[in-house]
Amino acid sequence: MVAADGRLIVDERRRLPGRGAWLHPVPDCLAKAERRRAFPRALRVPGSLDAQGVHERLERLAES
Repeated sequence: MVAADGRLIVDERRRLPGRGAWLHPVPDCLAKAERRRAFPRALRVPGSLDAQGVHERLERLAES
């Protein structure tokens, strides 16, 4: 995961610039990280991040 323009983005190829964070591909882990406000702290960005794209991606993975 990386932060870009106030959004949380999945960086599977690990090529996007900036500080990165890891997340298990499980919806429960994402929910727990959001409750703890872990992403802004880990990625060192002020404020909150929009994780809607990550939610959608994890839902697609769960359906597979």
